[in-house]
Amino acid sequence: MSKAGMARRRAYALVMTLEMALIGAGLGLVAGCGVNLGGAPAGTGIAARLGADFVDIDAVPPNLTQPVPAVGAATGSYTWDCGRNENGHRNTVNVVSAPGYPGPAHHVHDYVGNLSTDVDSTIESLADGETSCRNGDLSTYFWPVLRLVDEEPADGHDGPTGGYDGLTGGHGGRIQVPSAFTLTYRGNPQGNVVPMPRLLRGTVGDAAAITNGGARARPTWTCDSTPDRRTTSYPVCPPGDQVVRIHDFPSCWDGRHLDTPDHRAHLVFPTVDGGCPKGTFPVPQLRLVAAYDLPTGKRFRIDAFDGQRNSPLTDHAFFVNLMPDELMARVVGCLNSGRTCVDEQSAASGPALRS
Repeated sequence: MSKAGMARRRAYALVMTLEMALIGAGLGLVAGCGVNLGGAPAGTGIAARLGADFVDIDAVPPNLTQPVPAVGAATGSYTWDCGRNENGHRNTVNVVSAPGYPGPAHHVHDYVGNLSTDVDSTIESLADGETSCRNGDLSTYFWPVLRLVDEEPADGHDGPTGGYDGLTGGHGGRIQVPSAFTLTYRGNPQGNVVPMPRLLRGTVGDAAAITNGGARARPTWTCDSTPDRRTTSYPVCPPGDQVVRIHDFPSCWDGRHLDTPDHRAHLVFPTVDGGCPKGTFPVPQLRLVAAYDLPTGKRFRIDAFDGQRNSPLTDHAFFVNLMPDELMARVVGCLNSGRTCVDEQSAASGPALRS
């Protein structure tokens, strides 16, 4: 096996270990999880020096609860590998909320999945693209890049999407590629799920949470050794720990629309018991987990729009579902049967975790 292949296997195995830890900590049934994400006290050590957006993870108490699954509910999971954007697919566009608009240079997105997503993309044109997903999933998944604030490349000007850019008013810093990344679909603790329709768009979080009041903010950060401690702040992890970033998408579909003007009303979050609100149907719940190797004590932050202070509260992510129908059927089968599935095509780069 090549060195690159071995590194890919190690990274995938690491994040799969973390994913199983998250499930064991009660993060597996995200729909309906009661998580106290508000007001974790800032630490008195490194976090206090780094600023108000940071918290020592040891100052965050374990804060997870979960509903008891109903008999026969969809308690399975399906995990697959789309890489970690080691190929550097990045740009400033948003094909969901602002197609055709290039976007500001200081708000760069990381992508996995569909390799054709760019400023001239349309939802329909993505179907003709290629993919980084080993199972043939053509969907696009994207979120703001994460940067080390005070790390400047040797030449000082990698440009707006490659790293430090001194012309962006403090938005610069070298982009950090996740050291590991997984995508996982989960079921619903109150019943079976139905297939997610092709071209469905999903949104989690609010890129303008600071000026919008924060009601739609859903940032989730932790460290790989403390999966039961989640916070809305940037976590200061123990030396050797990875910073972990989780995006849990809504999973209750209105059964009619693939998108709506606010990109949210058609796909909403479950109620506190994990069930879907009246008039909606449970579809597979998508989770993205990114792990980063970051030096303890260094400031980091996500890209953000002007006026949002690069706050962790503004973290967000999007997807456009372009899974082939037969692949989505495989996902639904795993979830509704209660199995833990790792896609056969993806299993080549990591351990196959099956029930």
